[in-house]
Amino acid sequence: MTAICVDDEKLLADYVTKLCRELPMIDEALSFSSPFAALEWMESHRADLALLDIDMPGMDGMELASRIKQRSPRTAVVFLTGYSQYAVKAFEMHVSGYLLKPVDPQRLAEEAAYALSGRRAEQQAHVEARTFGNFDLLVDGTPVIFKQAKCKELLAYLVDRRGSSVTRPEAFAVLWEDRLYDRPMQKQFDAILRSLRESLRERGVESILEIKGGTLRICPEKIRCDLFRFCRGDVSAFNEFQGEYMSGYAWASMTESYMAWKQAESLNR
Repeated sequence: MTAICVDDEKLLADYVTKLCRELPMIDEALSFSSPFAALEWMESHRADLALLDIDMPGMDGMELASRIKQRSPRTAVVFLTGYSQYAVKAFEMHVSGYLLKPVDPQRLAEEAAYALSGRRAEQQAHVEARTFGNFDLLVDGTPVIFKQAKCKELLAYLVDRRGSSVTRPEAFAVLWEDRLYDRPMQKQFDAILRSLRESLRERGVESILEIKGGTLRICPEKIRCDLFRFCRGDVSAFNEFQGEYMSGYAWASMTESYMAWKQAESLNR
């Protein structure tokens, strides 16, 4: 992965860049003492991590972060500054981290690992859940075919919960809201769950589903998903969302309304 450090104090920029080169997750690190030079470099290159000073002449770190995100929405941004009062504004921009100067090597390592954790998971994941519009699960770009529609809906609901555990009765109530969870329906639910696991197993991705102590959950760290990116504040996901979320599932309307509200709020800032 590639990191850049932008600070008008060249010695500090070089020092932080040197620290980055010593991190195991960083393959390449570059130093810039001018935000304009950094933007010019990004016209033909990609940075996975951008470490930005906030107080710089000509263009401050806030504006630079905004321009970087416009060009490369998935670039993780960590601010470097000697002024703690910038913290609130920084996190309003959905940045990944905030470091006070002088930069401590251990804190830098921790912030870089956290900021890049999502990128590493996305790069390693070959499973993608698409929720904008209709729901689909793809493995290596090919949609998974489910034997029953309820299998797909159960998986969609677990994705909607974004890793939160769901009990069997809770999941049943979503799939069959007008039925009682009696013995015959418990057996039917168990059959749906077995079929879902079989479909995932056939594609070699059963590990995305965790069943433990009578609860079910999806493992979000093993899936690339537009919903997850949206909830992390990813600008590209905000732009991709066109007002439709998991079309066809009535229970998805609450999340759809929340996303529409968050998108409108972001545009009005």
